[in-house]
Amino acid sequence: MSERILIKYAPEIFLKGLNRKIFEDRLMANIRGVLDGEDYKLIRDQLRWFIETEAGERVAQKVAKVFGVMEVDLVEETDANLDRIGDHLIQILTSYPKGTTFKVVTNRANKKFPLNSMEISRELGGILLNSTEGYSVDVRDPQVTLKVEIRSKAYIYKKKLEGAKGMPYGSNGSTMLMLSGGIDSPVAGYLMARRGVQVTGIYYHSHPYTSERAKDKVKELASILKASTGKFRLIIPSFTQIQMEIIEKCPEDELTIIMRRFMMRLACAAAAKYKIHSVTTGESVGQVASQTMESLVVSDAVADRPVFRPLVAMDKTDIMDIAHSIGTYETSILPYEDCCTIFVPKHPKTKPRLAEIEAHEAVLDIEALVRTSLDQAEVIDL
Repeated sequence: MSERILIKYAPEIFLKGLNRKIFEDRLMANIRGVLDGEDYKLIRDQLRWFIETEAGERVAQKVAKVFGVMEVDLVEETDANLDRIGDHLIQILTSYPKGTTFKVVTNRANKKFPLNSMEISRELGGILLNSTEGYSVDVRDPQVTLKVEIRSKAYIYKKKLEGAKGMPYGSNGSTMLMLSGGIDSPVAGYLMARRGVQVTGIYYHSHPYTSERAKDKVKELASILKASTGKFRLIIPSFTQIQMEIIEKCPEDELTIIMRRFMMRLACAAAAKYKIHSVTTGESVGQVASQTMESLVVSDAVADRPVFRPLVAMDKTDIMDIAHSIGTYETSILPYEDCCTIFVPKHPKTKPRLAEIEAHEAVLDIEALVRTSLDQAEVIDL
């Protein structure tokens, strides 16, 4: 038996004015992408989108994860007739135990319907009270809210799923995400994707000092992000030679900040190669030595495009909460090292000065190190 799914997109899309169709088309393409392989029919009714399918719950769950979708509702369709609507509402209400309080909320999108929204709700409430026993109306704090929408047909809401919200993925440019195996960077990537930014990941692998299990962990994190983005490219340059050169030729207390500058250079070089607009990191001010304000300034000095830090003002607990909600936390805490956790100096410099760092980096063949690392990078399309 076919079920109806009502899709409501984010109000921000509706407010795009003359550009709204561009965002709607992108959102629809993304919805079709996640439903590839499903048997469904798409129906448009004014500003509402409906999906008709026999796999209602499964399809609704998939659509709810699409960025730009505000809400997904499983609904029943019937004639715009109070008695027919009342029959459906009676079935829903009596599925709850006696003693349950309720109210009816109506949205009359069809202004030709003879009663207004308040009048419809009042009439339907009367039908329910006259047709059932043990149920009562509570308009202030009901245990159950029965929602009805009147269009050319009537729609009775059965179940609501919160959508991912945000903007349609791919509608707001692109970014190169510096993706480590930790908690923060996958969350940063998710938040950028949620704003419609297409995300590509770059992971710095230091074989043999970082294991294949560490790489597999990052690939798993990329796969989790892919569930929301539809596709994901992961670029894995070798970082071993760069780290060895820094350790051998640069002051120990500057190892971390110089390493971060090379990571930024590689992210920008990869972004240039793949025509990506920006770089994103999972950094938060003051969380570790490389994330002091001074360190971030020195790191950004080598960037040739905007650097976004969506977690910059978040507490660790805030970030962990999001990681739990998007499903990356359990993978992120697996105990496999990455290149940021090896060769860490005992006393890293927390207030580096740009001129000093540049002077100490001058002994390195920066261009050649970056070029070689990127030329040898592994590229994985998930």
